[in-house]
Amino acid sequence: MTAPLLQVDKLRKFFPIHGGVLRRVVNNVKAVDDISFEIGAGEVVGLVGESGSGKTTVGRTILRLETATSGAVRFQGADVMAMGTQELRRYRKKMQIIFQDPYASLNPREKVREVLTHPLRLHKIGTPSEQEDRAASLLEKVGLSRDHLDRFPHEFSGGQRQRIGIARALAVEPDFIVADEPVSALDVSIQAQVINLLEDLKNDLDLTMLFIAHDLGVVEHICDRVIVMYLGRVMEIATAADLYARPNHPYTQALLSAVPIPEPGRRRSRIVLKGDIPSPINPPSGCVFRTRCPKATEECAKIVPELRKIGEGHLSACIHTT
Repeated sequence: MTAPLLQVDKLRKFFPIHGGVLRRVVNNVKAVDDISFEIGAGEVVGLVGESGSGKTTVGRTILRLETATSGAVRFQGADVMAMGTQELRRYRKKMQIIFQDPYASLNPREKVREVLTHPLRLHKIGTPSEQEDRAASLLEKVGLSRDHLDRFPHEFSGGQRQRIGIARALAVEPDFIVADEPVSALDVSIQAQVINLLEDLKNDLDLTMLFIAHDLGVVEHICDRVIVMYLGRVMEIATAADLYARPNHPYTQALLSAVPIPEPGRRRSRIVLKGDIPSPINPPSGCVFRTRCPKATEECAKIVPELRKIGEGHLSACIHTT
């Protein structure tokens, strides 16, 4: 059996809260609390949950843009947390990110030529002429043209800017990409175009990707598997086909109930969750979802549910589901 490309094991990321005259740590924001998963080469895995669930922190910690509080991240067998400066630079060449905001992620003072050739220069890939040819080829790959090389970011629409961001992430031919809510800042009509582009690139380039989103409807067609997060913990993991056909966890069922069915006259029974997502500073005892769960009992306040196998490749963290 081939080893996974990426392994995340019992990852935690807490942000300290300082208080008092001496600025001592008085509490922690538990952004990511004991999560584990694997991603195989050529696989696109969706990481889905509401705002505040810790999805982006997971992606940033994998990339070492944040330092893990505890746990392990292994990429191609190497311990990411133990990497020194030089090894980390080589690692970051293999792993790239597509940012959420296409307006903030591009330097307004740089033409597209500089945006796309900068990572090539940084990693000493090719001659200046080869770098420019690579930049033009990348633009064509994402649906733009060589003529766009001499334009500034403000001359593009949001969807076009995100295409440039995708091209930049592909520039150094990475082995793995973190797509951090890459369509959430775009109009609905443009979202589908960008998702279709990513799906085409996935098939053409055999991309391995962690696709972060807050909407299960966004990841349905592009992802092979889906991980559902809530308040720093994993609620459910399954293949996309299995998750959409047989959602097991009450939280997954609620998220899925909000996704429209693309068939006239058909709709899902909507499950409306009560209240807001609790603060990660003081999460509920037991199951963190229990304060909003329609199936919660007194037992849920006492037991932290572990992910358990309920089917082939299907894991769920709920004591009341089978």
